[in-house]
Amino acid sequence: MVAADKSLILVIDDDDIVRATSVAILKKGGYQAVDAANVAEGLRVFSRLRPAGVLLDLRLPDGTGIDVLQALQREAPGTPVVVVSGVGTVSEAVEAMRVGATDFIEKPVEADSLLRVLERALRPTLFGPETDRETDGGRFGMVGRSDPMRRIYQLIEMAAPTKCRVLICGESGSGKELIARAIHALSPRRARPFVELNCAAIPSELIESEMFGHLRGAFTGATADRKGRFETAHTGTLFLDELGDMSLSAQAKLLRVLQEGVISPVGSSDTRAVDVRVLAATSKNIPEEIARGAFREDLYHRLNVLTINVPPLRTRRQDVPELAAHFLRLASLENGLPPKRLGPRAADFLGHLPWKGNVRELRNLMERLVVMVPGETVGHREVMEALQMNPAPQGAGDGVPQTATLREARARFERNYIVERLAANEGSLMRTARDLGIERTNLYRKMKQLGIGIASED
Repeated sequence: MVAADKSLILVIDDDDIVRATSVAILKKGGYQAVDAANVAEGLRVFSRLRPAGVLLDLRLPDGTGIDVLQALQREAPGTPVVVVSGVGTVSEAVEAMRVGATDFIEKPVEADSLLRVLERALRPTLFGPETDRETDGGRFGMVGRSDPMRRIYQLIEMAAPTKCRVLICGESGSGKELIARAIHALSPRRARPFVELNCAAIPSELIESEMFGHLRGAFTGATADRKGRFETAHTGTLFLDELGDMSLSAQAKLLRVLQEGVISPVGSSDTRAVDVRVLAATSKNIPEEIARGAFREDLYHRLNVLTINVPPLRTRRQDVPELAAHFLRLASLENGLPPKRLGPRAADFLGHLPWKGNVRELRNLMERLVVMVPGETVGHREVMEALQMNPAPQGAGDGVPQTATLREARARFERNYIVERLAANEGSLMRTARDLGIERTNLYRKMKQLGIGIASED
């Protein structure tokens, strides 16, 4: 039997443009890619090369994507398959999920969405058997052994088998979507669609159409009937991200759907029954939003059957080195580079940073280091240099926004200058304090005040 190539993806699609675009996206994302235009060719290529995953169109000239899925289930059960569904094929995508597809994505395919869905499909911890849920010290595709994370794992296990709605609260970048996906992947609906809607990314005048769909002519630009996310997620899970940004008008209609289980597309007086489990997430303080009249209290109580509060990364510092090592491995794989490891001083230093962007910020930093560092080991100095490359707001005075107060501008300058001197002195507080002409204890106090990690006190 030929061993699977862990970076090779097979694209099966009869549309030459879609096929070429998908291959280009995959290669830019660090994967190898091969393609096929029909069922027969796709199965021949799969048997010969045994790719790590398949990107599969449902409508092919000599059969269907379901035919491919059934053949793969016989030949290589468990192969991750992402179905690409076009207009009018959402119901077929749902059927494909029942047959064994891992996930699906709608056309037109966008690069970021495709790579994110594919990475999720290739991650065995979310869709593998029970015994595969713990890897890299974490569970359900998440990494971390700290007490706050163990509590998150317990809540996921409690919520997943039930039908209850879950409100996931936490700062931006803390991992709320991953928790929602873990709940879905462990639920009885795991073979059904998981559909996302970022409420902050959709203009308020279009959010109702995105949720419930619309009829042709319902508003300017509505040139055809369109299904909404609720109907697409029928029998599955709908994840409403950044719920706190939803308009009051849309909140009222969402409340009605949760109460009655029916939707009305924009421009229609008809109702359609939907069976959808709703998971919601927010980075806002909803009780505060209620108090200022920006969020409906009745909707909050409908959604808040179970709350999962995601801890910010700075409150679980012991997880940082393990997460950093995990992201280094992922970034090396995605970029086709040899694996890198963190030096002990670098790992310790990372654990003391403030991480205002949480896990997302840490991951971005590790991706930057994979590209920047030529050797096998990422040291403390390389981390310090990479931190200097973080993009700063445009404005006056060394990356300080023009709206900053004098105190804020001075703090920004002090922080940048101290980090620069620390990098030059390889993190030594003693040598840096000497360069700055202050006592080491004063430097230590200033670094804590400015949120600069303490890496070395020699």
